[in-house]
Amino acid sequence: MKNLLNRANSHLLLVLIAIIFFIQQGCKKETSSSSSGSPEITGIRNYVASPGDSLITRVGTGKWIVITGKNLRGALQIYFNGVKGSFNDSWFSDTSAIVLMPAVIAFPTVEPSQLNTIRYVTTHGETTFSFPIVAPAPTITGISNESANPGDSVRINGLNFFFIKRVNYAGQDVTAFTGSNDGTSISLVVPAGLTNGGIVTVVTKAGEAKTFYNVHDYATGMLNNYDDVNTLAWGSDVSNSSVNYPGHTGNYGVMKASNVPAGNGSWWEGGRSMNTNSVQWIPAANLSDSLSHYALKFEIAVNKPWVNGTLQIVKDFAFNYAAVYRPWKNVNGSSTPFKTNGWQTVAIPLSNFLNNGLPASNLTALVGAQGNGAINFTFMNDGTTMVENFEAAVDNIRVVRIK
Repeated sequence: MKNLLNRANSHLLLVLIAIIFFIQQGCKKETSSSSSGSPEITGIRNYVASPGDSLITRVGTGKWIVITGKNLRGALQIYFNGVKGSFNDSWFSDTSAIVLMPAVIAFPTVEPSQLNTIRYVTTHGETTFSFPIVAPAPTITGISNESANPGDSVRINGLNFFFIKRVNYAGQDVTAFTGSNDGTSISLVVPAGLTNGGIVTVVTKAGEAKTFYNVHDYATGMLNNYDDVNTLAWGSDVSNSSVNYPGHTGNYGVMKASNVPAGNGSWWEGGRSMNTNSVQWIPAANLSDSLSHYALKFEIAVNKPWVNGTLQIVKDFAFNYAAVYRPWKNVNGSSTPFKTNGWQTVAIPLSNFLNNGLPASNLTALVGAQGNGAINFTFMNDGTTMVENFEAAVDNIRVVRIK
């Protein structure tokens, strides 16, 4: 019996020794894989597969990159020219860190000491690495009012409008303009004497951006402008008052609705719709183009707060594909009363015409084999509260190529 107990104790001792050994090994492994000492940066690599995970010598904003070095885990903040980048530290190893550079860096306002620097802050120290961070070529995302008259103020929206060398508006160079500090807009006055439509061009030290479409163009892709292209069949009122909606170009339509009960979809009542005769949405020769290359555009002016109700835009009175426009509703579901300061351009990509949440597979699925048909602007109260007083002016309804 004594020998049996001795053997059992011996086995138990061996098991305990083995457990202690594995625990120690685990601790050593954990220690060896965690960062110790201040971080060090040795280089910057491309994150994308092409051109092959290679080292780079300069980088622009909004790019995914890989920072290589030592002791990179435990990152708290990573700054590029003093602006925070985005990252998930769980993706990091001690020798590499995947980071999304900030989309906007206001280069003209960066402190000289922070220019071309990457500051890497961790729980165990920080380092600053000198690296060329450059302003990418500009991008134009839209024009605040594509149909603005000469003398009116407009805004070019986009990205990377830094170190601007030249702005051209519909063929005329603009010498007086103001760029925003964050590089996302350029404010200017439409040149006097502008008579023809044309593209908008912005040239910076880093490159050039041009619109694919024309501004001040009342013909290309026009479905209805209430003037020389007047295809209105029935619905809204038509006005040319400069008192109610100043800054207009000729005639325009006015949609109105008052005391519309919650859940009321009777868009045909009163002046709650705009309905054209058959018009050519897309030229027949272009129906094989990509759906994403086109957008419905129009100018809108709202001088009374729009707080509920929805504008649904359809073709041929068929609601199988519909685009929804309700600018008072925020992305997070909250609401903000919507008004405009004069007229502004609305651009709705044709890919935003949805059926059960999905876009059409191609252009012909949306606009038919001939690319034509009526366009219907319909106002409905799809909410839970009464629409007391809605009024909006609409003009220059068109479908144009955007890329």
